[in-house]
Amino acid sequence: MDIRLDSGLAPGARIALLTAIVLLAACQKQEARAPAAAPVAEVGVIRVALRDVPLTYEFVGETQSSQQVEIRARVNGFLEERLYTEGALVKAGQLLFRMDQKPFKAALDAAQAELAQQQARLTTARSNLARVRPLAARNALSQKDLDDATGNEQAAAAAVEQAKANVTNAKLNLGYTTIASPVAGLSSYAKKQVGSYIDATNSLLTYVAKLDPIWVNFSLSENEVLKNQAQQASGELKMPARGSMEVEVVLADGTKYRHRGRIAFTDAAFNSETGTYLIRAELPNPDGTLRPGQFVRVYVMGATRTRAITVPQEAVVQGERGQSVWTVGKDDKVESRVIDVGEWSQGNWVVRAGLREGDTVVVDGSVRLVPGAKVKPVDAGSGTATAEGAPGAASAPAAVARKGQPS
Repeated sequence: MDIRLDSGLAPGARIALLTAIVLLAACQKQEARAPAAAPVAEVGVIRVALRDVPLTYEFVGETQSSQQVEIRARVNGFLEERLYTEGALVKAGQLLFRMDQKPFKAALDAAQAELAQQQARLTTARSNLARVRPLAARNALSQKDLDDATGNEQAAAAAVEQAKANVTNAKLNLGYTTIASPVAGLSSYAKKQVGSYIDATNSLLTYVAKLDPIWVNFSLSENEVLKNQAQQASGELKMPARGSMEVEVVLADGTKYRHRGRIAFTDAAFNSETGTYLIRAELPNPDGTLRPGQFVRVYVMGATRTRAITVPQEAVVQGERGQSVWTVGKDDKVESRVIDVGEWSQGNWVVRAGLREGDTVVVDGSVRLVPGAKVKPVDAGSGTATAEGAPGAASAPAAVARKGQPS
């Protein structure tokens, strides 16, 4: 910079002029060093809209055999043999235990001998009656003789019937010494060992649990039931017809069970001890994959949340104020808005409060945003807060209500 001072200026004026020139040069240098303005951040956005959202209720359930049978001895005696492998699958009619049959065979032989004896007495009584009846008709014998012969014949006939019943009972008792499973299912361990004496006080030998179909039990609290009844009454929640709700089960390792079932039973009353409402699902189990006593995750599908707002999971930020989303205003400036989320599943949250229809929500690029920052919004999808609008999503997933009431 070529600076020439007029020699005609007073010394004080010259000093003031030099100071102004130096300050101007410093300002120009500082402006030259100032960085260029940061570019406007580009964010992916969606415009939320009201829509009906399919819900899937999630519960923790426990599997139960649809028919668990106690295998008991029906006669007293010594346990002679166990005929099955403990814990194995057994077929209907398969022999499980055999008791000592010798006393029961002897009892059957005695009953059959008694029957033969009574049949012989009946034959004699009938022959005697056949002789007495014509003589009494000719008054050769008294009426008392005829009555006695008739009574003896009838008593002998009754004794034969009693003897036949004893034979039948002896055969049944002998048959009860071989104990078979009435159903196909999973056997339990033997509760009595070979050589044990079995009577009415210790007749339980084992269990057989039917596996196909299998039941899954889960519960709802009273508050959950009342809440969902109110939502159904207001039209916020639509439930399908009774028996139309499908059930899907996920095992403890995260494996999805390949067969779906349906709600088969809902208790008529609350359990007074737990304050819960029992619901039972029935699922086919042809391969015996599910066993009684397993804890599983139960997903009940078929309900619909009406006129709901949803946002993808990646749009929701968890912070000190709770859950929030970034929204874009008309001037393309962002603000953080606290929301109240409800059900969630497969990437989507159902928003109960905090958003209105038509709001623009940031779903991509929100990591470095600060309130009031100007952004360049870019449509991230179809323009509605559905799974089709979420990046990388192929179809609209159902929301999961972890607490609810299937009908």
